[in-house]
Amino acid sequence: MSTEIESVLIENRVFPPFPNLVKGAAISGMDAYQTMCEDARKNPDAFWEKLAREHLVWDKPFTQIVDDGKAPFYRWFGDGELNVSANCLDKHLGTPTANKTAIIFEADDGKVTQITYKELHARVCQFANGIKALGYKAGERAIIYMPMSIEAVVAMQACARLGIIHSVVFGGFSSKSLHERTVDVGATLVITADEQMRGGRSIPLKSAVDESLEMGGCEGVRHVIVYRRTGGQVQWRDGRDLWMHDVCGNQADTCEPEQLNAEHPLFILYTSGSTGKPKGVQHACAGFLLWALLTVKWTFDAKDSDVFWCTADVGWVTGHTYVTYGPLAAGLTQVVFEGVPTYPDVGRFWDMIQRHKVSIFYTAPTAIRSLTKAAEATPERHPREYDLTSLRIIGSVGEPINPEAWMWYYTNVGGERCPVLDTWWQTETGAHMITPLPGVTPLKPGSCTLPLPGIEAAIVDEAGDEVERGKGGFLVMKRPWPGMIRTIWGDPDRFKKSYFPPELKGYYLAGDGAQRDSDGYFWIMGRIDDVLNVSGHRLGTMEVESALVAHDLVAEAAVVGRPDATTGEAIVAFVVLNRNLPDDSEAETIAKTLRDWVGKEIGPIAKPKDIRFGENLPKTRSGKIMRRLLRVVAKGEPVTQDTSTLENPAILDQLSKAR
Repeated sequence: MSTEIESVLIENRVFPPFPNLVKGAAISGMDAYQTMCEDARKNPDAFWEKLAREHLVWDKPFTQIVDDGKAPFYRWFGDGELNVSANCLDKHLGTPTANKTAIIFEADDGKVTQITYKELHARVCQFANGIKALGYKAGERAIIYMPMSIEAVVAMQACARLGIIHSVVFGGFSSKSLHERTVDVGATLVITADEQMRGGRSIPLKSAVDESLEMGGCEGVRHVIVYRRTGGQVQWRDGRDLWMHDVCGNQADTCEPEQLNAEHPLFILYTSGSTGKPKGVQHACAGFLLWALLTVKWTFDAKDSDVFWCTADVGWVTGHTYVTYGPLAAGLTQVVFEGVPTYPDVGRFWDMIQRHKVSIFYTAPTAIRSLTKAAEATPERHPREYDLTSLRIIGSVGEPINPEAWMWYYTNVGGERCPVLDTWWQTETGAHMITPLPGVTPLKPGSCTLPLPGIEAAIVDEAGDEVERGKGGFLVMKRPWPGMIRTIWGDPDRFKKSYFPPELKGYYLAGDGAQRDSDGYFWIMGRIDDVLNVSGHRLGTMEVESALVAHDLVAEAAVVGRPDATTGEAIVAFVVLNRNLPDDSEAETIAKTLRDWVGKEIGPIAKPKDIRFGENLPKTRSGKIMRRLLRVVAKGEPVTQDTSTLENPAILDQLSKAR
């Protein structure tokens, strides 16, 4: 690890909280925020106990708060029992929320379907009963590989209701990626769709499932349940494959939720690491739900009248926390969208906000940057051409938002009257950790500002000692919190090594470099490991390198990231072929072949934007590839660092000129 991370430019612009949002906010005013933070510092057990009792419905009340006897394998509310689905749905029955719209679903083609909490509860119960009738029980694992849809939410909630641990795989991932996750998690059930619709195109899902199950190691999968989304043709294996509507069939619309231990795993979500094998991040029922619900209420200052829209896919943690669980537990009406922001035109997001009267909008900086360019190129689809006055809060998620995009978002989407909530968190943290609060925080474009109450964040050096304000270092959490990762599925040693290295005093290591300014605001400065952040999605360099080397043409490959105005980071691959260097025309053809190959092996998101060919890679005499030098080359900058340890320094010049 290295703390040598360049400091970001600190913004001098400050935007105070809007008085109309301070009044009546869930956390109102800086004094109230600081009091909560102080209460959490002085007596964390009492702080978390009060929140867990107030915000969750328990079948068996807990008496233990946090068990740190086997740290870092913390247990929260470990003798309590509850059900996550019941906390999202059943608790609303018999209240006015039961007849309130839970989900406004807009399909790729614009068709809108609405479902109330009462109707959603019935749908979840019918599907849960159908799964139960097939013999599935608590503790089994299900892979969910579905398009954005009401059915995806139903599938996740039904699994939670039965105590079946779900692992959602993003529909853009390949059959190979799906296979790896199916094998690692030991799935016995797969829930998918015939196809998904994105940007007017149908994309097969069932066929990818079929391919993945044919690769071996998936013999434990007893059933594949298929949601008929398009009616597209699919292969069928009798006895294994079942239509979702048949599974629900004539099932009862009530299903008693399983009473589960607070620490029962709710889901396993795979995220890339700095080695080739994806990490199965495991979250627990009670702690995850509490933190998801609290952050919906605190960060978004959620009101009963809000229409909430998080644009994330359920294949990512944002779609778990801020689509499937948090908003439903809070009783919100939310928008769920199947398509892409540029179809049928680049005004799709703004049109939907206008039509559905969205009041809280939460999207990725990548989308904002893409739509900034599109809006300037297509003035008739600029957000100023739409009525966005329903908005009161706008947020960003997935990566730091650069000041220019922040200002465009604030001015053109928020109309200079909505705070931009630049939220920092991770798959592993479960929900927001460092974020502005609408009723509390003066905003600085580019800064995620201050930690939430109960979160003790710090910037430390290699020895775990806090660094001076303004100096870069490792972002860590000094104390546990309920929503934290419990372990890496099947690999506790990797969990400890990755997140709680002993040299950092047992603090949680976020993997991001950061610094703190004189006001205590946090500024995220980039990853400290070999993980790429492309369009808000974390990709391990080793995974992409492994895919490239698997092609017959490739002898060796090294992958790095370079800053990209649209995607945050672009993937640059340096490749040594099993043949002579290609000329320019050949290079273009081979590069396309390798991009397509990576897309097939991992998914389109992992395709390198730039592939450069060389006779070798820059290596030390011990054979270590010097990726820090390749990052400089990828940026197009001159190499000024010490190259004396390189066995072949001339290769840097060759790679700098290569295209």
